[in-house]
Order: sequence, then C-alpha cells, then structure tokens
Amino acid sequence: MSSEPRIIKECFARLEADPAGAMSYFYGRLFAREPQLRALFPPAMGEQHDRFFRALTRIVWSQDSPADLASHLRRLGRGHRRHGVRREHYPAVETALLATLRTYAADVWTAEAEDAWTRAYRSAAATMIAAAERDAADHPPWWVAEITAHDRRAHDLAVLTLRPERPLPFLPGQHVSVQTARWPRVWRPYSIANAPRPDGTLSLHVRARPAGWVSGALVRHCAPGDTVLLGPATGAMVLEPGSARGLLLIGGGTGLAPVKALAEQAAASGRRLHLLVAARTGAGLYDLPALRRLEEAHPGVRVVPVLSRSPRLPGGLHGRLPDVLPGFLDDLQGWRDHDAYVAGPAPLVRRTVTALQRHGMSLTRIHHDLLAAEN
Repeated sequence: MSSEPRIIKECFARLEADPAGAMSYFYGRLFAREPQLRALFPPAMGEQHDRFFRALTRIVWSQDSPADLASHLRRLGRGHRRHGVRREHYPAVETALLATLRTYAADVWTAEAEDAWTRAYRSAAATMIAAAERDAADHPPWWVAEITAHDRRAHDLAVLTLRPERPLPFLPGQHVSVQTARWPRVWRPYSIANAPRPDGTLSLHVRARPAGWVSGALVRHCAPGDTVLLGPATGAMVLEPGSARGLLLIGGGTGLAPVKALAEQAAASGRRLHLLVAARTGAGLYDLPALRRLEEAHPGVRVVPVLSRSPRLPGGLHGRLPDVLPGFLDDLQGWRDHDAYVAGPAPLVRRTVTALQRHGMSLTRIHHDLLAAEN
C-alpha cells in the first residue's frame, strides 16, 4: 500500500474500534461470495480473525516506511503459499475488505477513500503475488518431514528431531511453521534449535500450551515415524555475516531453541559467547546437558543458568533475568561491543530488552523476533 496514507489510516481507525465485529463481517462476506475458500482456513476461525487483523494493522501503519512494507508483503506472499492461496483468490479478498470498510468506516468513507484503498490493496496484492510466484520457481509451498526422534523432557515439553523429505534451507535463529495431521490447516511457528547439519535434520523444542492444538499434538500425540508439514524458514534474528563481535545470547523457556542454534553456529566459527538460559527452577533447564557439551567442546563458550526460584547453580545466577543482567554485564569485559540476541516468552523478551537498553546497550546491537516469541 503506497497511496494516501492519511486517508487509509483514518478509515482503518474505525475498524480498530471494533476489530472482532469487523473481522466477522469480513469473513462472512468473503465466504458468502466464494464459499470454496472456506476450505483454506482452520475449523475455528477466532485466531485467524486476530492474525488477519494484525497483518492489516501492520500494513496500514507501515505506510510511511515503503521499504519495510514491501519486505513484509513479500514475506506474507511467500508464506501464503503453504495455505494454498493463489493469484485468483485476491480479488475476492479485495471485494470483502472494501465492503467491510464501507460498513465500519461509513462516516469517513468517500469516493476518494474507496479509490485510495482500492489502489493500495491492489499494490499490496501485486507485491505478494509476485513474491509467491518467484518463490514457487525454487521452493515447494511446504516440506513433508518425518519425526525421527521424540524426546519427552517433561509432561508438557518435548524435543523433536525431524527429517524433511528434501533439503529445507534455513539460517540459525529462524523458525518454521508446523502443521500436524491431527489438525489440518492449523499452523504454528517453532524456532529451529540447531545450526544446519550434514544430514539435514532439524530439532524443535515444543511446550504444550493450554488449548494449544498444534503444541499439544506435537508433545502428546506424535511419535517417531509420524510426519508433519513444515513451511519455509523465516525470521530475521540471525547473526550478522562476517561479524566477529562477542555475543550475549539470552533464552527463556523454549526460547532457548533459536539462541542454541545461534550458539552452535557461532561456536563453530570460534566466536566468543555467553549463553544465559533462564528458568524458574533447575527442572526448567531441560537442555542443560547438551549446552554443557557445547561449552566443553568450545573454549569460547560460557553457559550461565539463571534461576529465579531456586538456588543458583555453579557458574550461574539467581534472580529474575532482567534484574541480574546489569550486574552480569558489569563483570563482562567489553560488553558494549557485544551483540545481544533475546528469545523466549514475549513479556520476558520485552523486559530483557528494556534492561539492556537502560544499562547502556545500543538498540542496534539488540536482536529479537517477537513474532516468533514463545506464547
């Protein structure tokens, strides 16, 4: 979207006053016009309503950043391939979206507004379609992957090893979307927990969430020999090519997965790093033995467990991660020249980023991916 940002934002503000109503109206119009499109969506539409509204919000409020907007639209276009979205589906979405705006933004809807939204939508759709068609020339919309190992680390947590049927390119720190046979058309993102391996396998750390359809299926109902579908790897929380700066890697919960992948990559190239892994108690350090092996194999790696509700472990810290960070940084020589990568539950990521900034670390040196944050 590139035309008339003020008009576009003014109209969209009316939808923001009642997002649930607007999304119900939108999908009602869409499926009434094109009932066959219902098969592309999950059985329960509540989360889909939220996801589409968040996507619209980002697009609308990115009007003043055309480069970022174009990059986001290209990712959306590529990602929509796994849902079966094709070029011919976009006009029906345009019709339903304009009908929704006419209804919910009626007090500010004019011929000028309709023209602005029409041109904006078609520009966005063209970017997404072009990205999808370029991607289709080189990559499948999804990969079938066999579960080769299922290691239940706790009643609600498992580490899965997957072998895609064909090579799935990725960078450490990225995530893939997963669909299980138990819940067709329901996808959830999970960070890859390893650097690329010669055998092409991937590891995922999955915690079953209350009412979590995909996470529950992966933890409780999958076993070696089962297959899942994987979307293409995405995400920007990756190491800067060619950098030799020290690394501060921070992971909480299953947010350990992407920072463990970054640690494997960095250790293999000889970079020095500190990996802070946070949990409430020692039982939450579900992958500590593997981290200790990484530490033993690479002299430049230091693993620091951070426990908030149990006594500290040898070489570790006690307290809430954002609270203990300042003291840890004061003892870390040259920390201002380090790059920090933070992953975990969204509240932990936000508090940790704030703590790093307040202590003097430049925001340009702090990396995270809240879109893939453990939830």
